[in-house]
Amino acid sequence: MSSSDINCGSGGGADTYTGLRIASVFVILVGSGFGALFPVLARRSSWLRVPEPVYEFAKYFGSGVIIATAFIHLLSSGISELSSPCLSPAWQIYPYALAFSMLSLFCIFVVELVAFRWGTAKLAALGIVHDAHGHGVGSHAAHGPEAIDDKSSSARDQTVGNDLEVGNGGTTTEDNVLAQMIGVFILEFGVLLHSLLIGLTLAVDANFITLFVVVIFHQLFEGLGIGSRLSVLNLSPRYSYIPVVGGILYAITTPIGIAAGLGVRSTYNPNSTTASIVSGIMDSLSSGILLYTGLVELLAHEFLFNNKMINASIGKVTYAVVCMLFGTGIMALLGRWA
Repeated sequence: MSSSDINCGSGGGADTYTGLRIASVFVILVGSGFGALFPVLARRSSWLRVPEPVYEFAKYFGSGVIIATAFIHLLSSGISELSSPCLSPAWQIYPYALAFSMLSLFCIFVVELVAFRWGTAKLAALGIVHDAHGHGVGSHAAHGPEAIDDKSSSARDQTVGNDLEVGNGGTTTEDNVLAQMIGVFILEFGVLLHSLLIGLTLAVDANFITLFVVVIFHQLFEGLGIGSRLSVLNLSPRYSYIPVVGGILYAITTPIGIAAGLGVRSTYNPNSTTASIVSGIMDSLSSGILLYTGLVELLAHEFLFNNKMINASIGKVTYAVVCMLFGTGIMALLGRWA
């Protein structure tokens, strides 16, 4: 496409398929809601018993989806948008997208480091020490506490290898709950920014049909990734609403973006200078958030610091890795179209 074919400011988005674009609000709402809320509600239901291997598949599949989303759907988009010919030459002389991604990654690291040290100090004052190798808290191993007394050894033995599952008897101190809430917030923040931009783009993009089909699957798979992680949070009854709220927020964000895009599509041009800068920066920042969450919180804690996985058979570890790579591959493939 030549520079003369690019609309960098005037006019708005496409005005075709108006009825279908409006319907997409509800279609995406259902797909996103099913993906994010089904694992959460099924886990709590007494009549809907989903086999444990299904949860295991969804959990590892979801980890792969989140990592692929960071690289293929966010970082790649950020690089493309901040390299737009509509931007001034100053944007072309430095890899700003990579810099913003790195900035958000280290910001999240610093925030979690400060929160972790504060929580550890608070626990130490109560005679509890942090268990850096994750006895009893599975995929959130780095935040797991252990009491220092004669009973702690037997308590550890009983909880070694337990994953973050409701009712598994894991530790649910205030510090552990806070750590999990921080992890959920970080993951949700990155995904919600991305989902909002997807909605805005879908509402005004000229290639609506192709993008619509891809976004349906994109939101469903990403929702399963989010929902499977929310469903295994080990929270006390006081905070049991958090996974449901997280799923609902994910479900409504893209439809809100679509509705907003439809409302301003006569003036909103996704190729404009302002839109390219805003969406490029947001995509780049979101990619750093999801990279940190996917590689550190999910991959490292799930495979390296989780005693259940450390002591698992080669077959189980292979199955988990294959599920994760399958999720990565599917999400990466969708990047061919969106």
